[in-house]
Amino acid sequence: MRFLPALTALSLTTLGFVATSPPAVAGGHAAIKEPTAIGYGGAVATVDADATAIGLDVLRRGGNAVDAAVAAAAALGVTEPFSAGIGGGGFFVYYDARTRRVSTIDGRETAPAAATEKYFIDPADGLPYDFAEARVSGLSAGAPGTVATWESALRKWGTRSLSASLQPAARLAERGFEVDATFRQQVADNAAAFGQFTSSRELYLPGGAPPAVGSIQRNPDLADTYRLIARKGTDVFYRGAVAGDIVETVQHPPVAADPWGAWAYPIRPGVLTRADLAGYRLRHPEPTRSDYRGLTVYGMSAPSSGGTAVGEALNIIEAGLPGSATTTGKLHQYLEATALAFADRNRYVGAYTDPSVLKKLISDRWAKQRACLVDRTKALVKPVAPGDLNGSGCATTAAGKPVEEGQSTTNLTVADRWGNVVEYTFTIEATGGNTMVVPGRGFLLNNELTDFNFAPTQGTAPDPNLPGPGKRPRSSMSPTIVLKDGRPFLALGSPGGATIITTVTQLLVNRLDLRMTLPEAMAAPRASQRNSAGIQAEPAFRTLYGPSLTPLGHTFGADTPELGAATAIEFTRGGGFIASAEPSRRGGGAAAVVHPTR
Repeated sequence: MRFLPALTALSLTTLGFVATSPPAVAGGHAAIKEPTAIGYGGAVATVDADATAIGLDVLRRGGNAVDAAVAAAAALGVTEPFSAGIGGGGFFVYYDARTRRVSTIDGRETAPAAATEKYFIDPADGLPYDFAEARVSGLSAGAPGTVATWESALRKWGTRSLSASLQPAARLAERGFEVDATFRQQVADNAAAFGQFTSSRELYLPGGAPPAVGSIQRNPDLADTYRLIARKGTDVFYRGAVAGDIVETVQHPPVAADPWGAWAYPIRPGVLTRADLAGYRLRHPEPTRSDYRGLTVYGMSAPSSGGTAVGEALNIIEAGLPGSATTTGKLHQYLEATALAFADRNRYVGAYTDPSVLKKLISDRWAKQRACLVDRTKALVKPVAPGDLNGSGCATTAAGKPVEEGQSTTNLTVADRWGNVVEYTFTIEATGGNTMVVPGRGFLLNNELTDFNFAPTQGTAPDPNLPGPGKRPRSSMSPTIVLKDGRPFLALGSPGGATIITTVTQLLVNRLDLRMTLPEAMAAPRASQRNSAGIQAEPAFRTLYGPSLTPLGHTFGADTPELGAATAIEFTRGGGFIASAEPSRRGGGAAAVVHPTR
C-alpha cells in the first residue's frame, strides 16, 4: 500500500498533543493537529485535537471504542459548540467485534407534539418563513437526542459510566482551550444573531467582539451542566432542571433589551414543552446494507437518508462503470449516480418511509433501472426525475424541486484494540444552531426542525419530509462502516448538510475505484452533484477535472472553498490502523493511534 511521503514521518504529535512550550492551555499544552496516524492498539479521528486526545486517553486506560467515542463527543461539545453538543442529536453506528454485527442508534431530534405540516408557514401571509427567520427562533429547536444517545451506547456496548465519560470534557470546559481561526470565524459569522440574546453574547462575544485567536475560551456553565448530568443522570436533562431551562429558552427566547446589531426578523417563540422532552425516545433501526466491489457497506436508515442514498449511488456506479474506465469516466459516473440518488431521496425518503421502499432503493435491481439512464459520453440534463417505483426499464416520474439543509455538523471515528468500531455523526444543524445559548447551561440549542421542507416540494406527489407532531426531520448524515469478509475494512463519515452524502460516496470512490490511499482520498478535491443544474465543487476539483468533464456536458456552479470535514479509519493486516482526518478543511482534523509505527 502506498503512502504519501509527507505522511510517513509520524512523531509524538500524532498522539494528539505536543510537549513543547506553546501558550499554556488545556492540560498545560497546546494540542497540535496531525491528520494521519498509523499504528496499533486503537485509533481516534475527530476534527479537534483536544477531543482526539481525550478519546485516545480513554483507549489507553482500557476503555473500548464506545467509551472513547462518548468522551470525545462530549469534548467536541466544548470545542466545536457551533456544530454539535448536547442541544442537538445524531446517528451512532457501531460494529461489535464479538458478534460481527452492525447496530445503530437514531438520536435524531423530534418535533413538538404541536407541530403540523404548516409549522413553518407564516399565518400572516400564508407563505413559508425565510430560513433565517425560522432558524433564529424557538420554532426551529427539536427535542435533543444526544444525551440519550450517549447513555444508551454506553449501557449497551460500553464499559464506562456516563458519569465517568463526561468528566474529561467537564474539565476541558472549565479550564478552557485555545481559540483558533475557525472558531473565531464561526462566531463572527453568527455575531448578528448571537448579539440578539443575552446568554449567547455573554459567552461568545466578550467585550462585544468575537474572541481573539490564541485567547482561552472557557465555559464554566457547560462544565457544571456536564457534572450535573454526571451526578443525577439523564433524567435531569429530559425531565428535571435542565429540561425546564430548555423549554423556557424555546418558549421565551432570552432576547436582550439592547440587542447588538440589526436583525431583520422578529424572534419567534417555539412550542416545545416539558412533555415533549420527557417523551423523547431513541430508535434502533436496522442499518442499511449494500454490496460494493466485494465489500459490505453499512449505513444509517431513516430518518437519515444517508445510508440509502450512499448505497444507491454506489450501486448505480457499480452497475454502469466498466473496469476499463478512465479517471474522467469514473468521476462522470459518480456525478451522475449521486444526481439520480438525490432525485429518489427527495421524492421517497423521510421519517416514515416504508422499509420496503428503502430496501428497494438500495437494491441492485433498482440500481440497474436507474443506471440505464446514464450515458458514458454525455451528462444527463439536471435536475433528473426520480425513478418510478412501480415501473420497469428506465421508467421515471415527474421531477420535484431540489431541497437543501444546513452545512454544519461534526463526525468522529473510533476503533479499539478488540476490533470494535464507532462511526458517529452528530449536529445542531446550522453553524451555531438556533443561536440561543440556554442561560446558565452553556450549550446552544439546535435548529434541526429547519431540515423539514417548509412547504411541499414534490408537486402532486406526497412530500415525505414535511413537519408533523413528534416527527423527525430527514437528515443526510451518513456514518458508514465497510466490512470485508465480515471484518472492518473502513469506517468513515463527514459533516456538511446534504453534501455529506456526496462526500462519503466520493471518498469511497477515491479509495476503491481511483485506488488512492486513505490519506490521499481524504485530501483530494471534492465535488457535489445533488441533482442541480451546476456541480458544487472546490476550486481544485474544477481546475483538475473541469477540462475533461465539461465536454461531457457537466456544468459547474459557483466554487465553494471546502466540502465536508471527514474522519475515517482503515483497518490493516495484523490489527493495524490508518486513522485519517482532514489535512486542511475546517482548520484540519486530528488523528491518533495508541501505539504509532514509524
